[in-house]
Amino acid sequence: MPRLGLMSTFVLIHGAGDVGWYWHLVAAELDAHGHDVVAPDLPADDDSAQLTDYADAVVTAVGDRTDLVVAGQSFGGFTASLVADRLAVRALVFVAGMIPAPGERPDDWWTNTGYRAAVQEQAARDGGLTGNDDPYVSFYHDVPRALAEEAMSKERNHPSSTAMRVPWPLMALPDVPTGFVLCTQDRFFPPDFMRRHVAERLGSVPDEIAAGHCVALSRPKELADILRQHART
Repeated sequence: MPRLGLMSTFVLIHGAGDVGWYWHLVAAELDAHGHDVVAPDLPADDDSAQLTDYADAVVTAVGDRTDLVVAGQSFGGFTASLVADRLAVRALVFVAGMIPAPGERPDDWWTNTGYRAAVQEQAARDGGLTGNDDPYVSFYHDVPRALAEEAMSKERNHPSSTAMRVPWPLMALPDVPTGFVLCTQDRFFPPDFMRRHVAERLGSVPDEIAAGHCVALSRPKELADILRQHART
């Protein structure tokens, strides 16, 4: 049973091509500790939808819930930061996330951060595992195969072209406690690259977890524990 005064609502925002189901194992862990979870599907199939429309969908799903912790995975970082600006939140957590800069278009993030060079460097070190065209190698290498196949069956289109082209609209990241979960076995966002990204854009040191990019599927308990810690801080 939840303990009064200690229950938070975790607002979990999925990444590109994904759905709210991505978080279901983490949601179960949080629910077991008496917390509420909101994990909506973003309107990525609507090619006219902008990042603000994504944030609208999340805010609507949250409704009148309070004591919020907002987490955004991968591309979901662009939306999570907008949600944290619009709602009263206890914390914002990027999970292997893209951290936006003021006025930055998601399309430009890759060049602005030096992502492609970082992937090439890491791929040269690990024999081409990083950035591999096979999603079971680059994204789901530490996820049980049956679960990975289920995730792949739910895959949707990449975020709308409109969402990728329109600048992130804030002048700065929200002034709220902000954390970052870095995956040390990530073959999509190389760990060294992400450490630099976090240092440059958050000025902080991330929490680290031994997992690939899809950490909510491969290490749900460990990730839920980190999120709960941010709720308590």
